[in-house]
Amino acid sequence: MGSEIKRDAEDLIKLHGIPPREVYLDSENSGLIFPEALKAMVDCYVSYGYGHPSITHKVGWESYEVLVKSSEVISRALGCNSDEIVYLHSGTEANNLAVLGFAKAHGDSSRRKILVSSIEHLSVIHAAESLAKYGFEVVKIPVDGEGFVDLDALSSLIDSNTLMVSVGIVNHEIGVIQDLRGIVEVVKDRDENIVLHTDAVDALGRVKFNLKDLGVDLASFSSHKVFGPKGAACLYVRDGLNLEPILYGQLSTQRLWPGLENVPAICGFAKAVEVMMNNFSEFNSKMMGFRDMLIDGILNSVDHSILNGPRGGRRVSDNVNISFIYCEGEALTVELSLRGIYVSSGSACTSRILQPSHVLIAIGRRFEEAHGSILMKVTPMHSSDDIKYVLENIPKAVGRVRSISPFKSG
Repeated sequence: MGSEIKRDAEDLIKLHGIPPREVYLDSENSGLIFPEALKAMVDCYVSYGYGHPSITHKVGWESYEVLVKSSEVISRALGCNSDEIVYLHSGTEANNLAVLGFAKAHGDSSRRKILVSSIEHLSVIHAAESLAKYGFEVVKIPVDGEGFVDLDALSSLIDSNTLMVSVGIVNHEIGVIQDLRGIVEVVKDRDENIVLHTDAVDALGRVKFNLKDLGVDLASFSSHKVFGPKGAACLYVRDGLNLEPILYGQLSTQRLWPGLENVPAICGFAKAVEVMMNNFSEFNSKMMGFRDMLIDGILNSVDHSILNGPRGGRRVSDNVNISFIYCEGEALTVELSLRGIYVSSGSACTSRILQPSHVLIAIGRRFEEAHGSILMKVTPMHSSDDIKYVLENIPKAVGRVRSISPFKSG
């Protein structure tokens, strides 16, 4: 199987050819890294952070120092204490530890209800749903047509049986920025003992927040979403909150996640956070400009196109998600790839099995509208020429796919 996949990939790359220009807009899934973060990680690998941080010799102590300094940088950006950070390897791991670790720690509690918004990342939804076999009830909080959580519905769903609520600050697919302060107030006013988790992976570096001021109990973050290396992430666990491990093995410097910390990747993560926060206003102003250029340009030039999510300041700076009616999203990603424009179709986590995005279905999109969506993420590394190239080619690509699509207007 492995050799067949390798051969198929090689054939696809050869057939694809080299486009005249390349614009990578798929940072939702993976991709670009700040040069400063790459250098910090490489220096750590070869000079001062390649050891095991819990071993008592010079190289181990150097690695531990890197871990401590990285934690100081990250915690300062998050507005928490460095000892409230648990390192993992991805946002998915962080979300699983938050949901499963807290439920496990309170398995003997009479509270058996977990509320999650209907547009949460699947690593939150699936983790919560896996608890059903242990007697937990998972209820999805409805959202409106732009993706905003219905606060009245949230309040009505909370009862004495509610253990936990999970709502992301920023949605990964449609870019809606939730009123998290309002959500926290609703939850804590109803019952201050309910724990609130937020998937903040897509918020860091794009939305200003302070964890202590927000009043959340758990928050997930990922390195690659701030243009750091893959393989590093963290979970904020409020001091005094009881979580249980969900994996077991030899511990290093932390109780909740066993195994060796990826010190070089964590070092790169910290550097990426530092770069992102030091340039917060400049980077976000630039990304907002590119975001709006794409949204306005596409909606004005392509008939039967629909923006998914809100506009303006209620939308995160980097997110563009548009549905093209009478156009299959997977085919459009291939057509755009041939033109050197790299995007994703629907949800990154469901595209391989060709299911419509649960996020788009939750905001009321019809099946064909959800299947015809593409997601683009702009970055501080893009240029206005990149965006102009995309705007020149999307109408052509959509027209090409529509011409051969079985879905026709009229």
